[in-house]
Amino acid sequence: MITLVDYGAGNLMSVARALRHIGEECVITRKHDAICSSERVIFPGVGAAGEAMEVIRREGLDTAIRQVIAAGIPFLGICLGAQIVLEESEEDGGTPCLGIIPGTAKRFQGREIKIPHMGWNTLSVRAAHPVLAGVDARAQFYFVHSYYPAPARDGDIIATTDYGISFASIIGRGNVIATQFHIEKSGEHGLLVLKNFCNWNGSVAIC
Repeated sequence: MITLVDYGAGNLMSVARALRHIGEECVITRKHDAICSSERVIFPGVGAAGEAMEVIRREGLDTAIRQVIAAGIPFLGICLGAQIVLEESEEDGGTPCLGIIPGTAKRFQGREIKIPHMGWNTLSVRAAHPVLAGVDARAQFYFVHSYYPAPARDGDIIATTDYGISFASIIGRGNVIATQFHIEKSGEHGLLVLKNFCNWNGSVAIC
């Protein structure tokens, strides 16, 4: 069973519909036992990092997420989920996050770009990963965000996207993968990434 972590907000139903569209069953829950006994876990986040982390800590979901990752269960973060896996977000002057992947969620800067970044963009793949199997190099994905993940290690960057700067749009380490774009709103290409995640065993071959 695939579990969607319910932290009281987010695009939960959109992701659930996308999963059912590709023939995958899922449950939306914040119960620790259900999360930790899942075959796969998805954190489909939208909104503010500070508010999300407040709920995550209050409900003890940080402990459940860490247990999932320590157990080697495939974990997918979407949008805000690609930021809260880092150590900190620049939001509200500095919001401590989960610290699964070293790095910071940074805010876009500059008058030459519109913030939030909203629309369709391509990916520049830096490292082969099972969730990108079969994805066309010209594929576009849907973004809505003002902050972006900036991992401390280049090796944790799977793909980048250009918007004023080149920023990490997919990050990952071990059994953790996270996309800054909205998989569930990215049409057939997003569904393929989601399907690939559902077939992924949580390991990455090193060539």
